[in-house]
Amino acid sequence: MTWTDRTVVREGVRISCRDWGGSGPPVVLLHGLAGHAGEWDTLARNLSRRYRVVAVDQRGHGASERRPGDVSRAAYVADVVAVIGQLDLRRPALVGQSLGGHTAMLTAAAHPDLLRALVLIEAGPGGSSPNVQAEIGAALDAWPTPFPTRQAAVEFFGGGAVGEGWAAGLEERADGWWPTFDRDVMVDALTENARRSFWEEWTTIACPTLVILGQSGIIPAHETQAMLQQRPDTVAVRVPEAGHDVHLEHPEILRQALQEFLEQVADQPVRGQA
Repeated sequence: MTWTDRTVVREGVRISCRDWGGSGPPVVLLHGLAGHAGEWDTLARNLSRRYRVVAVDQRGHGASERRPGDVSRAAYVADVVAVIGQLDLRRPALVGQSLGGHTAMLTAAAHPDLLRALVLIEAGPGGSSPNVQAEIGAALDAWPTPFPTRQAAVEFFGGGAVGEGWAAGLEERADGWWPTFDRDVMVDALTENARRSFWEEWTTIACPTLVILGQSGIIPAHETQAMLQQRPDTVAVRVPEAGHDVHLEHPEILRQALQEFLEQVADQPVRGQA
């Protein structure tokens, strides 16, 4: 099975999606900062045997609008709502990794009757991180772009499935391989995360929630503990021998965890609906 390009336009901003089809309940996938929809290809291909799967290139990323005027958290959330509405994805499970997980979390908080379920992969409410923009900017500046070959990019990103996943987000030009995003857009997208945490939003989420963490991921143990204390019905899974890119490192383990969770919540009503 392969995917079909779908385009959603909201307030003049073009959002590109990979629609994997499938006749089951809908699942929407959101990549992280500086990522792209293709990161989900292995997982999406397998999930689409049982679910209607759509992977989104979020604004500023991949094949979507490269330099949108608004990169606020609210803009990312509104894009997700537009994708769900325009593609008629009724009561989807929303799955996000890293900053995509943060977007998914805020979507669930702002639209409590919209989603069937929420899945956060290496994501959480966090805390104010005043240095995050400088740190991410420095990390992106360290990319030796343009990469002379795609294989050089794969090796730079760590090789294996993780390197391949990140390299798949590059585009080939006459002088080498370049990112499909602008560095300053990525840094600006973190403005609100640098200033505050989002614990209030976390506590208001009503839909069933699964949190998936890499054993060597970036979410601190105390943050996970606080998440579970504040919302004790949350299901948490820690994946051994995995880092931040769980979806690239262990797509089959992730698929199994997702499928088990989605089967458990399949018959649960959304708040406010019978």
